[in-house]
Amino acid sequence: MQVNWREIPAARNSYAVLGAACEATGWHLYPVTQPEADVTCYSLNSISERRYRDEIAGADCITVAGGPHATACWREVAAYADYVVVGEGEYTLPRLLAGIEAGKVGQIPGVATRDGYEPVKSSVRLDAYPPFSEVQGYVEISRGCPFACGYCQTPQMFGHGMRHRSIDEITRYSNRYGQARFVSPNAFAYGSDGIHPRFDKIEHLLRKLSHKIFFGTFPGEVRPEFICGESLDLVTRYCTNTRLHFGAQSGSDAILARLHRGHTAEEAIHAAELCHDAGITPVVDFIVGFPFETDADQRETVSAMQEVARKGRIHVHRFIPLPGTPLAGTRARSLLSETEKVCGDLALGGRLTGSWNDHEIRFFRRCLK
Repeated sequence: MQVNWREIPAARNSYAVLGAACEATGWHLYPVTQPEADVTCYSLNSISERRYRDEIAGADCITVAGGPHATACWREVAAYADYVVVGEGEYTLPRLLAGIEAGKVGQIPGVATRDGYEPVKSSVRLDAYPPFSEVQGYVEISRGCPFACGYCQTPQMFGHGMRHRSIDEITRYSNRYGQARFVSPNAFAYGSDGIHPRFDKIEHLLRKLSHKIFFGTFPGEVRPEFICGESLDLVTRYCTNTRLHFGAQSGSDAILARLHRGHTAEEAIHAAELCHDAGITPVVDFIVGFPFETDADQRETVSAMQEVARKGRIHVHRFIPLPGTPLAGTRARSLLSETEKVCGDLALGGRLTGSWNDHEIRFFRRCLK
């Protein structure tokens, strides 16, 4: 039985991770640009799902869909895909493929069909699976997030408890190539509970890496309250990157509290100042157009963006109500004309990237960087 992987730009690291997990059990995922026999697998986010829904429904082969959108909306996706992998796929996908080949799929925990779904009862232990094999990917060092930001799918898919790959396993794969890059919901939370940093463990990790290290950059950003003299010293001493990427998300404390972000606007601005003073360029995420954002809230965000732009760079995008999140089903509010003008001016001046109007830029341009 041939198993194919539908090439989707935003799912390249998922291909590396799941390709490695399948390879360990004897399955090779062949990259394809259209569905092919016998089985074709898809990883879908909430933007790409619109592009591939009809293709999957009309495919002349067995189709398997997973990813954040499929996890949040498994009933919807199961209406046009044969099987839906809900949540983590390292264990579930190879087990499903074995069932398909044997013609006896049955009820596999973590796999949804039109007939229903039984959830898994455990989480993936990262050390049990390689981060990549023949398809190079970033090394995922941590999974899960203790925070519950209203717009974010991460805790919905991976849980609120943080899990970490061991230093020996991270080193084993990171040192295979000339650069070490990582995936994490918060790189500065490595080795910790996600709330109280363990910089000693991060230093132990960085000391064991032998090539160029990029730590705290996309797709392994950090949180602003974890940026301090100690964490910045680790970056300047051990790492190659001269930028640090973190999320402020709003300049309004009222919005941040309602989102359950766990930090203030002042902390985010202070983090940018600390980076600048340490000779590191802060690259700071902001979201505009939250459904409960007042004009005053939006102006506070614009003011914070302007303040941060004096110290570094801004990455901005329009709010998207992602399924499976507390804000699913809401609608983005309109932007003030002054907000659009400031974003445009900062972009023209080379201080801002992203898009405050086009949702797809968030998922398709940035993932290719």
